[in-house]
Amino acid sequence: MSAASVGTTGAALREARVDLGAIARNVATIRAAVGVPVMGIVKADGYGHGAIRAAHAQLAGGAEWLGVVELEEAFALRDAGIAVPVLTWLHGPDADFAAGIARHIDIGVNFLEQLEGVAAAVGRAEVHLKVDTGLSRNGAVEADWDALFARAAELERRGAIHVRGVFSHLANTDEDADLEQVAAFERALSLAAERGLDPEVAHLAATCGALAVPESRFGMVRIGIGSYGLSPVPGATSADLGLTPAMTLVARAAAVKRVPAGAGVSYGHTYVTDAATTLVLVPLGYADGIPRHASNAAPVSIAGETFRVSGRVAMDQFVVDVGDAEVRVGDEIVLFGDPAAGVPGAVDWADAAGTIDYEIVTRIGARVPRRYLP
Repeated sequence: MSAASVGTTGAALREARVDLGAIARNVATIRAAVGVPVMGIVKADGYGHGAIRAAHAQLAGGAEWLGVVELEEAFALRDAGIAVPVLTWLHGPDADFAAGIARHIDIGVNFLEQLEGVAAAVGRAEVHLKVDTGLSRNGAVEADWDALFARAAELERRGAIHVRGVFSHLANTDEDADLEQVAAFERALSLAAERGLDPEVAHLAATCGALAVPESRFGMVRIGIGSYGLSPVPGATSADLGLTPAMTLVARAAAVKRVPAGAGVSYGHTYVTDAATTLVLVPLGYADGIPRHASNAAPVSIAGETFRVSGRVAMDQFVVDVGDAEVRVGDEIVLFGDPAAGVPGAVDWADAAGTIDYEIVTRIGARVPRRYLP
């Protein structure tokens, strides 16, 4: 076998294949399990899957709402002709709330000063008041709930805003902590009612809470990672939850060569061959979102056989020692996909890199084309 030997030609050097049907089925599966309306989350370009295509797939699966982080992400959905309710909840001090209101974007409000900014914008805003029930990120702390709710009720009576929702987020620490947050959220809803608010929707749970903490479902759940077929539930795989991973990341072997025993591989020679062997060059690197921390650890699949990254992941490429396996330039290499298909999963890469599968799929960069499967 020589480095010039060629296998499959005319195919993409690298690509992320996104199964839109899997996204729709995942949403339908979760919707049936939880029994309440679903907000499909398509922030961060749909967790790396492509926000617009993922949004349509989530809606096809039964999602009634969509959620993003920034107003600009919401505008992109509107530009694509998506008219369902869209919530956005992370805003800078100069956020253009008036533009959001004009395009019928629901605005998450996290503190009193932000509420005043939304109310001062032109138009009547649909707002969701966020309360901090224990995650300690965004949202008003409990000492500030009364003032926030009272002012929101006053602004609503004046017609400046409409409080469409109240929401929070679980920390997913353990069952007791989750139930403490449920109790805190119930206190928030009770106080909001006392101050004259009657939101049409209350939502606390994301995928993990929705599936593992039935008490957290309330009037709607937000489904992010689960819609893409990955499990956030400790001890449960995607298959256990009836979910199918939607992204398969593949590349074509860019070079194949034989090297002798004792050959150092990639920067720093953290991998040295112990016998004459074949090395395969994979044209994906940390510029594409491949974690450098997965060096010498993460699995790939070639022709149904599993191998490991050999040496350090570089900016544009990494190497795999395949021993005496027959591999040719152009042969397909699967980094991760659906483990049910006999390939590594995103969770395997996450374990190798000391992170979570959310990060593995979300960080796949723009240099990697997405190919959509129906």
